[in-house]
Amino acid sequence: MIYLNNAATTIQKPPEVARAVIEAMAGAGSSSRGASADDLAAARAVAGTRSRLARLIGFDHPERVAFTLNATMALNTAIFGLLRPGDHVITTDFEHNSVLRPLNELSRRGAIELDHLPADASGRLRMEELDGLFRPGTRAVVATHASNLTGAVTDAAALARAAHSHGALFILDASQSLGCLPVDMGAIGADVLCFTGHKALMGPQGTGGLVVSPQVELAPLVHGGTGVKSAEPFQPESYPEHLEAGTMNAQGLAGLSAALDYLLALGVERVAEHEEGLRRRFLDGLRGLPAIVYGEHDGHPHTGVVALNLAGLDSSAVADRLAYEHGVATRAGLHCAPRMHAALGTLDRGAVRFSFGWYTTAADVDAALEALDAIAREVA
Repeated sequence: MIYLNNAATTIQKPPEVARAVIEAMAGAGSSSRGASADDLAAARAVAGTRSRLARLIGFDHPERVAFTLNATMALNTAIFGLLRPGDHVITTDFEHNSVLRPLNELSRRGAIELDHLPADASGRLRMEELDGLFRPGTRAVVATHASNLTGAVTDAAALARAAHSHGALFILDASQSLGCLPVDMGAIGADVLCFTGHKALMGPQGTGGLVVSPQVELAPLVHGGTGVKSAEPFQPESYPEHLEAGTMNAQGLAGLSAALDYLLALGVERVAEHEEGLRRRFLDGLRGLPAIVYGEHDGHPHTGVVALNLAGLDSSAVADRLAYEHGVATRAGLHCAPRMHAALGTLDRGAVRFSFGWYTTAADVDAALEALDAIAREVA
């Protein structure tokens, strides 16, 4: 199987990741819940992962890296922990449902008012409309760093500057960028950055988290045991325990730590260059095919993602044929990004998403192009 669904999760990971998980399964106990060698090994694994993640994004406060099961839980923690009744929030049409649904739920409850920065039919955010969306009660701008549908990268720094100029905070969903694009939290100006471990970071599923600036305080989403300050009747105010209730996934975080070690040694810039080369190769190969490509703009930065449809064919039918007839794994449908599909005019048919990763090769790209060509010829 040629795996081109890396925007959903990476299957191919550095071998060090699996080794670290296996070793932790055999020798890591319960982080912050014992003083045995095994329990201390778990605590060191978790602490080391915090430090590596902070280093990757240029953040000087690793204790304010809080781990969750995934980016969805991290975004829920940030959104429900930051917003207050009566707040106004701005988000974008680029967003994944892990941003849209928590905000929609708060809006349905009448707790917040919500506006969306629109995308046009070509897949561009209408940044010129951003300032007009702010109100005196705007509390936050919540935005993705890159569309999980088209791979188009947002101008996150401009979004952050606009938020701050109006006295609002900026929450960044880095699920699609961290690990495949250089991300500097301070340079961007994010007040909270949410991430997942199982995509471009090449770590295990069940790992993710949020990074909270020292100037920001969040109410915890989950309350419970932390292994420290157990006499306190409420969730501790100190970080990371403030946002981490329950036993940590030490085995998964050991794997994420190994993945971060690999990326830090490799350099994310190399990953970005590799994926961009593959994306360009793929786009060049599409020129002779009856393919409709979405969200591509010359000179605009992208991750290694291409969304398309073959003329006259349903996206799910194309993806099924790619997988079962040609051994090429992609993803079809709406990709949990309904507003982006509505902007592009693909809400009724979805799109086929090809997403490349560090372990994708030029031969993989060429095989995918040959498969698309074969499918297109059969229906011509």
